Amino acid sequence: MLPRYAIATVVLVAAGVLPVRAAEPTTPYPTRAVRFILGYPPGGASDAVARILVQPLPGRLGQQVVIDNRPGAGGNIAGEIAARSAPDGHTWFLGNNAILATNQALYSRMPFDSTRDFATVVLVGTQPSVLAVHPSLPVKSVRDLIALAKARPGQLNYASTGTGTAGHLVGELFKGLAQVSYVHIPYKGGGPAVIDLVSGQVQFMFATAASVMQHVRSGRLRALAVTSAKRSPSLPDLPTISEAGLPGFEAINWHGIVVPAATPAPVIGKINSEVNAVLGMAETRDRLGAQGVEARGGTAAEFASFLRSEIPKWTKVVRDSGAKAD
Repeated sequence: MLPRYAIATVVLVAAGVLPVRAAEPTTPYPTRAVRFILGYPPGGASDAVARILVQPLPGRLGQQVVIDNRPGAGGNIAGEIAARSAPDGHTWFLGNNAILATNQALYSRMPFDSTRDFATVVLVGTQPSVLAVHPSLPVKSVRDLIALAKARPGQLNYASTGTGTAGHLVGELFKGLAQVSYVHIPYKGGGPAVIDLVSGQVQFMFATAASVMQHVRSGRLRALAVTSAKRSPSLPDLPTISEAGLPGFEAINWHGIVVPAATPAPVIGKINSEVNAVLGMAETRDRLGAQGVEARGGTAAEFASFLRSEIPKWTKVVRDSGAKAD
């Protein structure tokens, strides 16, 4: 017969008064090197975030974390590889707003489903775009830009790094919420787009801070606002678009870790715990901040909820814009 205190504990657990601890993995984790798959080539934003993140992890996990760059098809090649990997926690995928959210609407055929084929682990970081204009444009605020676009429907233009990219879709979201009309000019990458913005060939752009702020500081461009809901810690003097004239506007670039859907919950919990610990380090936050990325962290459930909210938001923008990637 069970002791009286043991019977009481069983009753309390069954009643939900006492929490049930998640089962520990039957074998230690990790047992070998972790493969960290990225959807973009070395040198880009995702690559920079991943390399900052993984530097302290081998010492914490007791195994190497090896970055595996698999660019192509807007990140879908990497996503398919990750989704089809063994669900044992030894394959991580650094997804972002494009691969895990907008691609679901941009591509007519997807090799994976973001919410069905992956389990969320943790939101790593967020990064707003900067609304930058050429100084020849007679606007000094978001309200000025909206007023000018309404006064000159279809006459203004904005650059992006390509059809269906974040810069394009942010511009379409702004257009819809502000109820204005202007022309999209897609480029093959951020470099050519910024060059033409600086030279005045195009009039404004929703760009990464790293690509335009040097030109803002030199006076060759004017920054009006950031696209996040709150001011960016790395650009505290810039207002948000929401507070500067378009209430409720929010559009951020983000990076988050996902794993194959059947990965055991205790393994996901271990990864989440270790990555959160790294994101809490001052050096990590400072290095990410230098890239214009705000370290985030949090629970797997919080990231799942965030992802579920991003997909319909950007699906509507993609459909309203008519953008297609294939």
